[in-house]
Amino acid sequence: MSRGRGDPLVLGRVVGDVVDPFVRRVALRVVYGAREVTNGCELRPSAVADQPRVAVGGPDMRTFYTLVMVDPDAPSPSDPNLREYLHWLVTDIPATTGVSFGTEELSLSEPEIINLTAVYINTHALRI
Repeated sequence: MSRGRGDPLVLGRVVGDVVDPFVRRVALRVVYGAREVTNGCELRPSAVADQPRVAVGGPDMRTFYTLVMVDPDAPSPSDPNLREYLHWLVTDIPATTGVSFGTEELSLSEPEIINLTAVYINTHALRI
């Protein structure tokens, strides 16, 4: 996957600031209600109050992944004093499954706790 100037993760300085440039190796699908999350989309706290459905692709169930959900510019882009706020951490997710098969190390935090006006979702399946 090319990481050019038009990529929302580059424009939002997620790539280069929060994570190093990367090549996507497995599919990762995150859905809140009926809305699928894509790189760079904005969601209001009310839209992300409940845990999303997360599906991780990959070659086989003997490969495990970690899901890290952070807000790279919390509480807002103009005042990111809580930058890289960790919302959720799930480890040991077998490929071809979802987060319910992993180990929740940090429960999903409610965005209202830090008074977010918008939540920027950055999700990556990282091979461990």
